[in-house]
Amino acid sequence: MRALFERDGKAMPGIGETLLSAYESGLKRPGPEYLHYLCSVYRVEPVALGYDGPCICGHGHRMPGVVRGGQQEAESDSPPESRELWIKPLSDPSSDGGEEDENVLRRTLLQIIASGAGAAGTLSAPVLGAADGIRRRMDETLVSTTVSPAMLDHWEEAATSFGRQYMNTPPMRQLCDVLLEFSTVRQAMERHQPIDLQERLCALSARLSGLAGIIMIDLGDQRMARSFFRTSRMAADETGDRALRAWVTAREALVPLFLGDPREALNLAKKSRDLAGQTPCAAKAMAPVVEARALSMLANSGGKKDVVDQAKRALSRARAAFAQMTPAQQEDTVFGYTERQLYFHQGDALTRLGQTIEADLILEQALEKYEGDLLDQTLIRFDQAHCRLLEGDGDEALRMGMEAVRQVGESFRTDIILRRATELARNIHARCGDIAGLQTFKDILASPPPSTSATSEVDV
Repeated sequence: MRALFERDGKAMPGIGETLLSAYESGLKRPGPEYLHYLCSVYRVEPVALGYDGPCICGHGHRMPGVVRGGQQEAESDSPPESRELWIKPLSDPSSDGGEEDENVLRRTLLQIIASGAGAAGTLSAPVLGAADGIRRRMDETLVSTTVSPAMLDHWEEAATSFGRQYMNTPPMRQLCDVLLEFSTVRQAMERHQPIDLQERLCALSARLSGLAGIIMIDLGDQRMARSFFRTSRMAADETGDRALRAWVTAREALVPLFLGDPREALNLAKKSRDLAGQTPCAAKAMAPVVEARALSMLANSGGKKDVVDQAKRALSRARAAFAQMTPAQQEDTVFGYTERQLYFHQGDALTRLGQTIEADLILEQALEKYEGDLLDQTLIRFDQAHCRLLEGDGDEALRMGMEAVRQVGESFRTDIILRRATELARNIHARCGDIAGLQTFKDILASPPPSTSATSEVDV
């Protein structure tokens, strides 16, 4: 649409992913001009998009070569702009109730189980399509929505269980589990229900979609992570729960944080802090930690000296907010915020700030508090290796990095692990040159781990 507007010499349209999603879910209706360009892009008439009446342009938009009423449509029946920018016509995403998407995930899950412990895996096209199909159906269902309280209790317990399993379950396997539960919740929301149950379902949808977004970060798919967090925000907004909305925003801030955009992460962290307000909740502690980590990245890349003081003040606010949280919130790794996570994230920020003595102490305390939770333990070990490097011991930093990769094994060699390991290798080379063993470390990181194909046929 933007390309067509530009070609026609018009001002750039305000359409984006959020507005298009609102059109698809029925939250908004496009005006005549936008409808014309949507029809041009999809090469269909307005009725195919769910809107009455002819297009304002007065001619057809249908895709050529399609048999309609026994007649093959001529190429000339389509306007030139639709021939220049052709996209496949819209399909009805709810025609099969999402069963095929669920089957893709079931086949993937069965393959992961059959392979043993599982592997980190890669996001294949079928899995990505199924994930996005389930998320889109939830977008549509959120605007149209009877289920027993007992069934809701069961689903909420399942979501809590997913949170507990997050650190110790290979991400591709957990993604399948989470999305299958997410799809079940969406189907329950297709029918109208009492407001209290509706709010609980929306809150559950927000948590499951947010968890899917977190897993997508681990798997390295930024676009899908953002899409799931957007769906999570839509669901959270339906509840009016400020703490939940703040949690979603704080978690979403991890996308730019891990992908090297500290300024966007900083803005989202501040937004989360504002949403949390004075409510004692996980986000009130998590948001200032994300803020401090983003500030530490800015300071590390040549920011102003007072950035260090700002980061330390943010960490102080996080510790004060953590003390106000309930015990249940302090024990929940995903939907709450644990003491070991607080120690780890403080240590990470202090490492990037160059405060190696203080960082070493806190990181060691963090590691002692972890039982399992392999993902965070590995990231902590990378921070410890960075401390050794900042102190001038490149050989020890390399040894610790190699050991961290060895301990994590193949099942958890996700994108986030590889990014941190590659960052360590790059920093060692910058400070110490090609020291012995560094090339071997790089070769290990460059070799892909075994993955389970999502496209092989498995009976469901």
